[in-house]
Amino acid sequence: MIQPGLPGTTVVADPPTPAVRLPRRRGIEFTLIVVAVLLCVCGYCAVGLARHGTVPPGAAGYGAGLGVLALLAHVAVRFRAPYADPLLLPIAVLLNGLGLILIYRLDLDTPADQAAPIQLIWSTLGVAFFIAAVLFLRDHRVLQRYTYVSVVAALGLLTLPIFFPAVNGARIWIRIAGFSIQPGEFAKVLLAVFFAGYLAANRNALAYAGRRIWRFERLQLPAGRVLGPIVAIWLLSVGVLVLERDLGTSLLFFGLFVILLYVATGRTGWIAVGLLLACAGAMAVGRLEPHVHGRVQDWMHPFASIEAGQGPNQLAQSLFSFAAGGVTGTGLGLGHSILIGFAAKSDFILATAGEELGLAGLSAIFLLYALLVERGYRAGLALRDPFGRLLAIGLASIVALQVFVIAGGVTGLIPLTGMAMPFLAQGGSSVVTNWIIVALLIRISDVARSQYDGTAAP
Repeated sequence: MIQPGLPGTTVVADPPTPAVRLPRRRGIEFTLIVVAVLLCVCGYCAVGLARHGTVPPGAAGYGAGLGVLALLAHVAVRFRAPYADPLLLPIAVLLNGLGLILIYRLDLDTPADQAAPIQLIWSTLGVAFFIAAVLFLRDHRVLQRYTYVSVVAALGLLTLPIFFPAVNGARIWIRIAGFSIQPGEFAKVLLAVFFAGYLAANRNALAYAGRRIWRFERLQLPAGRVLGPIVAIWLLSVGVLVLERDLGTSLLFFGLFVILLYVATGRTGWIAVGLLLACAGAMAVGRLEPHVHGRVQDWMHPFASIEAGQGPNQLAQSLFSFAAGGVTGTGLGLGHSILIGFAAKSDFILATAGEELGLAGLSAIFLLYALLVERGYRAGLALRDPFGRLLAIGLASIVALQVFVIAGGVTGLIPLTGMAMPFLAQGGSSVVTNWIIVALLIRISDVARSQYDGTAAP
């Protein structure tokens, strides 16, 4: 372009900077999915070879089924979220496939209780919800319109199990005609939407209004009219869970509340307040609630039942499994974690992974979870809108908190609480919810990357 300069001269202007076209990296995602499916098929075959000396007859069907589900999910991402993070879907496929392998391996020791086929059905349903979310939710910001609808639905789901019989001392299940569902799993996502929407709309008032505590700037409380509604909703949801004796989910909701409040306000004092309240609540519930008190006693004295001549309890058997696995593990199919009992496929499935894959395999699993959480945080921090940032961090924090609570419980780091390890443990509601979480993170990561590409829609 020619522009006028000094008299008798012309100046050639610089051409406009072309928009930077970001790589979509769908080929990388496809390659990682293929690797994940192949690893799962190899693990399935390893179980059969270890137990029967032959490749399981269902290996081809298992590989084809998992591969088709992964391919359909990949196609949905390729066409509807082309800029999405390429690691999220392969990690979910690998973790879900590994969970099916571990459940199938434990099914071999419980012929009367076959859980792997049902878990495969739930996994298929979870992928279906994943595909639906990716296809029909074009922008995560639409969810902010349903902030208060989400909290009403979440409280309704949390309340429903009160009207049904308790299972293993907790009222967290709805059982009708042999069909069971855990509403609290879906309530996690709904409460994350509510917390993100409310905190995004009131972040300035939360950060700057209110009084200081003991004249410390970082412990400044927001105004009651702003903080009151969200605290009331949190207390109501946690109170319902305490009545249902679902203390693991109560701890998760509390952690989610504190994390998002800290992210919204930027005040580190909320972390300190949250830790103090968590310790005080844990001590009170541990002393007053008999069911929780028993678990605290088992945590403090895991081998007391052995010393009393009553045999090892579940926690003791779990610790024995981790010890037997050593660094490299006994090999898939060659462990004895089924001695844990009825919770071997659910709460304590990590013990099977620790025994048969060893410390090396267990570390790899934890790294997969850490990478999944990190990519969620990265997508959230790259966003420009506060709601999306809080929602991504909240969803990733749900996974992080679950892994910490469950892994800490089965290894004796903290008292045991009944929750499902994301993607690994038996539980239909859990696997469906986790696929929905991954779908939302993929949608958010797509928006986060495309907003920096001049050729893509913001």
